[in-house]
Formats: sequence, C-alpha cells, structure tokens
Amino acid sequence: MSRCTAPSDVRQRGRADVASPGAAMRGAVVGAVVVALAGIGAPADAAPGPTPTEPVVSGAVVNSGKDVIVGITHDVAFPVTVTGADDSGLSFVDVDLKGPHGGFYTTDAFCETATACTTAFTVNAHPAPGSDDPVDLANANAGTWKVDALVDTHDGDSVFAPGVASFGLKRAARLTVNAAPEPVAKGATITVTGKLVRANWDTYRYAGYTGQAVKLQFRPKDSDTYTTVATVNTNSTGNLHAKVKAAKDGYWRWNFAGTTTTGPAKAAGDYVDVR
Repeated sequence: MSRCTAPSDVRQRGRADVASPGAAMRGAVVGAVVVALAGIGAPADAAPGPTPTEPVVSGAVVNSGKDVIVGITHDVAFPVTVTGADDSGLSFVDVDLKGPHGGFYTTDAFCETATACTTAFTVNAHPAPGSDDPVDLANANAGTWKVDALVDTHDGDSVFAPGVASFGLKRAARLTVNAAPEPVAKGATITVTGKLVRANWDTYRYAGYTGQAVKLQFRPKDSDTYTTVATVNTNSTGNLHAKVKAAKDGYWRWNFAGTTTTGPAKAAGDYVDVR
C-alpha cells in the first residue's frame, strides 16, 4: 500500500485538543451554586455534544457481484464499490486488488456519497499494439482475488480494511456444437460433437481445455428449457463426442459450468429435424 492508516492514538490526540464540553459545564455549575446562595436563580445544564465515531468499512462489491472474465483481444472494465460509514462522511478511497502469483492492480477515487466510493479498473491479457509484450495478465494470475480498501473521511480520519471482499478473475471459455445427421429418422442415432477451448493469457490464443466435464443438453422445438442428457469429459485436445437416439425435433448444445480459473460457456443450440 502506498498509504497507511493513521494510528488510533494519533487520532485521539488530535481530538483531545478540542476543549471538553463537560469541563466547561463543570465551571458553569460552580458559578451557578454561588449565584444560588445569593438568592439568584441558576441556568439549566446543557446536554453534552455527540461523541465522534471511528470510520468503518462495511464491505465491497466487485463487478456487480459477477466474476471478471477476460479473453485475449479486449480490455475488460469493471467497478469496485466500497461502502462504509463515518459521522463526517467518506471522502476518498484507495483500492488494491491482489491475486495469485503476484497479480496486482490499484486505483483510487473520490467517494460519490457519504457512504459509498466507486473505483474503475481495466484489465487485459493481450499484446500491446505493435508489440509482442504482454500488457497485464498471465495464466498463473487466474483464480480468486482479494480486495484491500483504504478510506479517508471528511474530518481527516482513515480506515484500512484488508480482504474486505473477494472475486473470481477468470480466463474466458468457448464451446462449439454439431449434431448430425440432419434431418434424421426417428429412433436413429445422432452424433453430437463439439470443442471446449479457453483463453491462454500467455500465448494470446484459445486452446483446448483438457479433462473437463461438460453437459450435453436438449431442448424440444416447442420448449424454452434445456434438459441434461449426459455428461462427457473433454479429451486431450478439448474435443467432445456423444451418441444419442433421435426422439423429437429440437436443439442440442454443450454446457460448461466453469472452474475456479475459467469462466462458463454454452454453445448455441444446433437444431435437428427428426422425421
């Protein structure tokens, strides 16, 4: 972190320089007693002022609660909103994102309200224009990332909240599907093939994703709902292969749920006419 939270004893000393309302009241009470003895009425005691509170960070939301999924061609921008409270209101936030194998991003911003501060991040895993050098991410950085937040308040206090949130920064995946023959006789065999690939942030290409469980799903022509028919593992090159019986007209697709390092993917349904 480029900045750190001021120690609590420093903040306390700063506040101690302000004259205590209670001390002033004690002086007023003594004076009032003397006046009362002389037969003159005394003024009523005033209530002490509110005690300042320490700032708190209550949480953070990354990318509206969704994983950040990055391919190999485009920048991906997403917000991080830190929320908290202070009697003077939040004024400024410094946010660090920390990931596996040294992954790191940082940015800061003024708070848009007294209780919320939103920063914007942009990440990518493609070469810089006219260069073969990577701009940001490597494959080893994919996985679970943590959020650290340092928030300043309008009255000069600050609070540091390490690990206030976490999120998945994942490699993008793609799926294809082909169901054949088309058309097909009812009761005959349909062969459904496809391929699962994912972004390689080291080579800036998509490559087959090996040994992954992928669901084969079917949706009848007159329905909006897909049903899982089988689960098939990808081979050494990411290819998929399954054989099913033709029962009715409808759409076939592959559906991959994703992993801790790779985002989900669904193939567009391939329609088969059963006669």
